[in-house]
Formats: sequence, C-alpha cells, structure tokens
Amino acid sequence: MTIWTIADLHLSFGVPGKEMDLFGEKWKDHPQKIEANWRKLVSPSDLVLIPGDISWAMHIEDAALDLLWIDTLPGTKVMIRGNHDYWWHSISKVEKILPPSIHLVQNNCFLWEGIAIAGARLWDTPEYSFDPYVVYQDNPKANLLLEKENNPEAAEKIFVRELSRLELSLKSIPSHVKTRIVMTHYPPIGADLAPSRTSAILSKYEVCKVAFGHLHNVRANTLPFGEKDGIRYIFSSCDYVDFTPVYVY
Repeated sequence: MTIWTIADLHLSFGVPGKEMDLFGEKWKDHPQKIEANWRKLVSPSDLVLIPGDISWAMHIEDAALDLLWIDTLPGTKVMIRGNHDYWWHSISKVEKILPPSIHLVQNNCFLWEGIAIAGARLWDTPEYSFDPYVVYQDNPKANLLLEKENNPEAAEKIFVRELSRLELSLKSIPSHVKTRIVMTHYPPIGADLAPSRTSAILSKYEVCKVAFGHLHNVRANTLPFGEKDGIRYIFSSCDYVDFTPVYVY
C-alpha cells in the first residue's frame, strides 16, 4: 500500500469551455495525461492525496462529473479545498454527491491503514515569495475578486483563519496515531525551508510529510523543497510534476 499525491487537477468535464489549454500547450488534454500516468502507478489498494483546485465548476452539480471521473481511477482518494474550488461551499453538501472512493478533509482528519491525513487550504502570506521561480503570464480570467484576495490586510485575516483550521484538523487526530501526513493547497513554507508560522504548527503536531500545490508555471526542477526538521515538503502541482502522481509514503 502506497500513498501518492497530485494537486491542481483543474478538471472541467461539467463546464465545457474552461479547459486549461488557455494556460499553455503543456495543458492540452491534461486529464488524459493524468489518467494514463495515474493508472501506471497507482494500485487499487493505494491512497492518493489531492491538495485542492480539483474542479473549475462554480456549482456543486457541475463538479459531479469531475468527481465521478476521479472515482474511476484506481485507489482511495482524499481531498482538501483549493482557492479555485468555488463549488465546495458546504462539506455536508459535497459529501452527499461524493463517489465511494473519495473522502474529504475539512476541520477533521482521515484515517487510513493506521495513518492520519489532516490539512487545510492556507492562503498567501508575506513570509515567503516564489516570484523568482515562476514564469508569470497575463491571466485573462483575473477579476475584482482576485484583487480583493490580494489585499494584504484581507489576505492576512484569511491566512490566520486557515492556520486555525489546520490546527483544528491536526487536533482531531487520535493520540495513538503516530504517522501524520498533511495536505495544504498553498505552500506551507518557502523554497529555502526557513521556519514559517505553518511549519511551527506542523512541528508541534509531529507531522512527517506535507503535500501541496497551487503554484503554476514554475521553472522546471527549481522547487525541489525537501526535508527540514523531520518534515518532508512535497510540491505536486500537476503541471510541475508532468501530470504524474508523486510518491509520498
């Protein structure tokens, strides 16, 4: 039994016209790339962590086709919400349409074969920046909401709230479970692995691995992250990992 991760699937089976081709040639037919690589690596007894940005849908009924597509792939899946998962308003409503192989983490944890999976979305923080690693492109989908999200005061409030949600998730892990893995959508630490507010919480709860994504158009082989203070940081945004699940545990 193996644990894998792949973030930022950005599926759009329920919302035609929102395919990711807009963001570069590498995204052309990216669901087919993900499926082919997934089936090569993942067995039915494995677990796959999906750290957010699952579907472009705005409404839960439009995300159903994306969830059904994920369900057809091998393994058990566990997901957290990303900043673009607008369809994920209420965990209780999402759970009502979840296919059997998919599970959610939101202010709780998921237990699997003696391992606990916790997590939270997080948000932007001025503690670190990835500007030197990202090839920025004009985004025609930018709007007033994005400008609001980038307001420093508003971003800090969201980030602090997300830290509380992360700690709430970690507190839900039973004390006897010693192997603790976390998903965050936004990176929990900078590329230099300097201590952060998030890494302090991860250390406090003795987390061993963290899987995350969010960043796109990252220059190839520039963000290996790695291990710091006993925690391994695994960046798995799907365009960075060539649409291939990454080994976690």
